[in-house]
Amino acid sequence: MIVVVNNNASKEQFDNLVSWIEAQNVKLHFSKGETHTVIGLVGDTTKIDTELLEGLDIVSQVTRVSDPFKNANRKFHPDDTTVTVGNTKVGCGNFALIAGPCSVESEEQIVEIAKAVKAAGATMLRGGAFKPRTSPYDFQGLRDEGLKLLLTAKKEVGLPIVTEIMNADHIPLFEDVDVIQVGARNMQNFELLKELGKTNKPILLKRGLANTLKEFLMSAEYVMSEGNENVILCERGIRTFETYTRNTLDISAVPMLKELSHLPVVVDPSHASGVSRLVKPLSLSAAAVGADGLMIEVHNNPQYARCDGPQSLTPAQFEDTAKAVKKVLEAIK
Repeated sequence: MIVVVNNNASKEQFDNLVSWIEAQNVKLHFSKGETHTVIGLVGDTTKIDTELLEGLDIVSQVTRVSDPFKNANRKFHPDDTTVTVGNTKVGCGNFALIAGPCSVESEEQIVEIAKAVKAAGATMLRGGAFKPRTSPYDFQGLRDEGLKLLLTAKKEVGLPIVTEIMNADHIPLFEDVDVIQVGARNMQNFELLKELGKTNKPILLKRGLANTLKEFLMSAEYVMSEGNENVILCERGIRTFETYTRNTLDISAVPMLKELSHLPVVVDPSHASGVSRLVKPLSLSAAAVGADGLMIEVHNNPQYARCDGPQSLTPAQFEDTAKAVKKVLEAIK
C-alpha cells in the first residue's frame, strides 16, 4: 500500500500518522519529494482502512499495490535511485562504465588491463576471482588470491572494483570489495541474497538465464527487504532458441525495468552475445534506450584468456566502444 502525504502537513500530524501506521505491524518506506512524501507500507495491509486514511486532510492519495515487489517498486519510490560507489555514482544521469577481464589471472594482467580501461574512461574495474563455470574442469578462478590482486589493481589505478560472490560464507572476504556481484546462476540463491541484504555494500544483481522481470525484481526485493537498498540491476541476456549468440540481449528489459523500478539498470553486452564483434553495437543500443551503464569484458590478450576470450574486447576495442557510447549519450540528452 502507498500513502501519499502533502508536505504542508505539520510535524505533529505527520508523526501521528506514522505512529498509527506502525501500530498496524507493517514496515514503512519513505520517499520525500518536493510537494509530497510517499510512505510505502510493506506487509499485511489487508486490515488497514483505506477510507480512514483518505479522510485525513494531510493525505492526498492511498493506493494498494498488487505487485509482489515493494521496496524495488517505482510506485514506492517515484524518483530514480542513485547508487554511490566511492567517488562514482550510478543512476540519475550518472553513466557507469565497468570494464575488466572475465577472470583475474595474474598481477601483471589485471594491473595492465586496469590502467588501459581507466585511460579509456572506465569508472569501475571488474574481474572474477571466484568463477562459476559450467564444467568442473574449467578454470575456477584464483579465489582469495584473485581478490588480493584486484585490490592491488585498485591501489594502482584508483578504480572501485566489482567482483562476483558465490557463497554467503565468503562475505567476510569481500570486506574491501566496492561492489559485490551476484551472477545469473545465483539470482535466486535467496539465502545469499538475504545475507547480502544485511551488508551496506552496493550489490550488482544479474538477471538469471531464463527469469522473468518480475522474478528479477523479486530477487532485488530479497536484498532490499533486509535493509540494503544499494542494488544495481544488470540485464545480461536470456536463453532463447537462438544459437548464433551465447544468449539473447533483452534490450526491452531496460526501459521496462526503469518503468517498474527506481533502481539503476546496467547492461552486460559481453555475456549477452558471447561474440566480441557484437559488443560495440549492443553497447550503443543499451545507451540509446536509457541504460545507466555498461559492464564489458576486456582482456589484453583475448586469444590466451583463461575464461571467455571470444567475448572479450582488447583495450583498443574498448576505447573505441567507450568513445562511441559517449557520442550516443550526448545525442540523447
